Amino acid sequence: MIRPGLCSVTFRSLEVDRVVELAADAGLACIEWAGDAHVPPGDTIAASRARELTEQAGLAVASYGSYLRFEGSDEEFSAELEGVITSARALGAPRIRVWAGSCGSADVGAQDRAALVRRIQEFADRASEHGIDVGLEFHGRTLTDEIGSTLRLLDEMDRPTVLSYWQPHQGMPDADALETLRQVLPRTSTIHVFSWWPTHERHPLAARADLWRGVFTVLAAEGSDRDALLEFLPGDDPAALAGEAGTLRALIAAAVADSSADAGTDGEGGTR
Repeated sequence: MIRPGLCSVTFRSLEVDRVVELAADAGLACIEWAGDAHVPPGDTIAASRARELTEQAGLAVASYGSYLRFEGSDEEFSAELEGVITSARALGAPRIRVWAGSCGSADVGAQDRAALVRRIQEFADRASEHGIDVGLEFHGRTLTDEIGSTLRLLDEMDRPTVLSYWQPHQGMPDADALETLRQVLPRTSTIHVFSWWPTHERHPLAARADLWRGVFTVLAAEGSDRDALLEFLPGDDPAALAGEAGTLRALIAAAVADSSADAGTDGEGGTR
């Protein structure tokens, strides 16, 4: 199942109750709560309130969108780790999104990369003690800035609870973006959904409908449960959410229907 949802950071200036209201009214199913806006690390009161309001609206907490980058001194990292896990637990999040550093893979030497890997492993082990998975943001200027480094990083992690998020990298043609998804697909938990082209210019989701129809077709054919979370809207306009959510749901439904039709037809046109 592909579950449509919202990243709360889409509306970082709005209050938690308004974000919940918008998501519910738009027919979405879940919310990833942002650690730099609505649920700060270590703030269990904010986390518990976000969880309560989310569940009261009939929605699920998809994940905790932290901005942990595994930097700083050991003491600073330890404090950040505990704050993030504490909030994720209070939020009831099944997954924590993290960032693989702040430098592109080509600029990180072997020693620094190994140190970053060890910290992510430590964090993943602590999170798993509470039944929480880890998702690596798939993003430029980190160790997941290109697919080869992402796959290598997942191998280096050697942790079944560490998976990758996925989104189209800026400026990447549709076919190339889909190829990165296919390569990381078995190790992908969550999709961040937006329509930017050719770089950071924001458009309605329908403007890249071909890309997203392809994305959801790939996901539906593979069949695992994943969240597809709207992350950016044109103009950050709350009034645009209902329409964008409708487009998202329609694209998912069409891809699932296509996948079901393909599964029911054998190679000679008959039915299985």
